Amino acid sequence: MGGPSVEREVSLSSGRECAAALREAGYDVAEVDAGRDLAQRLAELTPDVVFNALHGRWGEDGCVQGLLEWMGIPYTHSGVLSSALAMDKSRTKDAYVAAGLPVVESRLALRDEVRARHVMAPPYVVKPNNEGSSVGVYIVHEAANAPPALDEDMPDLVMVEAFAPGRELTTTVMGHRALTVTDIITEGWYDYEAKYAEGGSRHVVPAEVPGEIFEACLSYARRAHEVLGCRGVSRTDFRWDAGRGLAGLVLLETNTQPGMTPTSLSPEQARAVGMSFPDMCSWMVEDASCNR
Repeated sequence: MGGPSVEREVSLSSGRECAAALREAGYDVAEVDAGRDLAQRLAELTPDVVFNALHGRWGEDGCVQGLLEWMGIPYTHSGVLSSALAMDKSRTKDAYVAAGLPVVESRLALRDEVRARHVMAPPYVVKPNNEGSSVGVYIVHEAANAPPALDEDMPDLVMVEAFAPGRELTTTVMGHRALTVTDIITEGWYDYEAKYAEGGSRHVVPAEVPGEIFEACLSYARRAHEVLGCRGVSRTDFRWDAGRGLAGLVLLETNTQPGMTPTSLSPEQARAVGMSFPDMCSWMVEDASCNR
């Protein structure tokens, strides 16, 4: 838990919640704030399994997974390759397209180029190519006269993506099972604050959408999980323009390590299908593996 990424605080919250749930389920749990001495800490603890509650770079992009593979310690969530692939939004989209999954137009561009001119006709979205939790997301509206003033924390290379109007939907996959669909309702963009602040968003689960859309979300999420090579738990996010029916449903991204905080979507979906939070965490521990 923890770690050095910009999502550190969310990871600490996830870690605390998961540790408490696993203790309730009867496991012996040690909490480790991941730093540069992580390999040494793990060698001292000799765990049977690592529950990976890290978020963001280093924790869910294949780096810590490679360390755990090297040490031969089974761990939760996806392996090295699928973690790295899903963290790279551009390559994730390439994999979606190859599998016939619907996405919106996007391109990679240099930060300075995006600051200097509209690299795509508005409305569009600018975001880091390799961060999660809606960190560093800029929305350029249709009436914008100038390109976005990206701050210095943005990476040199960013993704520019056509804005997908409509409702924010999401589906969690556990193993090979897509759980349900959540409709995420906010007053504006589903940004970092809306995701993690109490009252920042309202979740309707199961989503009140036409059956065709509900089933498509389940099917697309399973296919995304499979084409990216995920294991354990993943969550795929969608936008749906109701006026266009099924043609208005597009995939945004797949999160290989969804948040496990009190306001997080995947635990909420598990509860909706009859699985308690300790049971969900237990399933993840028993599903842990390496060398895959």
